[in-house]
Amino acid sequence: MHKGRLEAFSDGFFAVIITIMVLEMRVPQGATLTVLKAVWPVFLSYALSFIYLAIYWNNHHHMFQVTRRVTGLILWANLHLLFWLSFVPFVTAWMGQNHFAPTPTALYGVILLLSAVSYWILQGTILLAPGGNPILAAAIGRDLKGKLSILIYTIAIALSLWRSWIGCCLYVLVATIWLVPDRRIERAMEAQKANAEC
Repeated sequence: MHKGRLEAFSDGFFAVIITIMVLEMRVPQGATLTVLKAVWPVFLSYALSFIYLAIYWNNHHHMFQVTRRVTGLILWANLHLLFWLSFVPFVTAWMGQNHFAPTPTALYGVILLLSAVSYWILQGTILLAPGGNPILAAAIGRDLKGKLSILIYTIAIALSLWRSWIGCCLYVLVATIWLVPDRRIERAMEAQKANAEC
């Protein structure tokens, strides 16, 4: 099965999620900068979630750049990822509107954790598909960033219930880890191209 429809559907899905998130941001009443103080938690939670969705979209794009075809199992694994990401607007709004209270902040982490696990499942499904995916396998290696992210999310969820600001700092830490340009797939593609030319 060709991957084009999966990529187009996923791209549209990411666009809808981001649109829903921005529509959740209510304009404050008043025309002075002081009224913005009341909405800063909403803005910060939106900014963090936007960064996370951008990271997922970027990595999803790179992963499917080296995937030639998709199977039915890959389609379901992709939908599983999109299912958990579809909760991001809800937990973003709940966390922001409640000024990073412990329970909403912990639930935000649960959705980040489940999204990370579902991305890992999608990645594994692609690797186990008939014919494998040597470029992706070489690029991922031991996937230390992915495993570290899941560990940090788990710790952040527990700590959010005690001190929500610690959980938020850990969510920012994971986003920062992934914001550093990750050229693993690009390097693996370049290496394969160089080997093919030799």
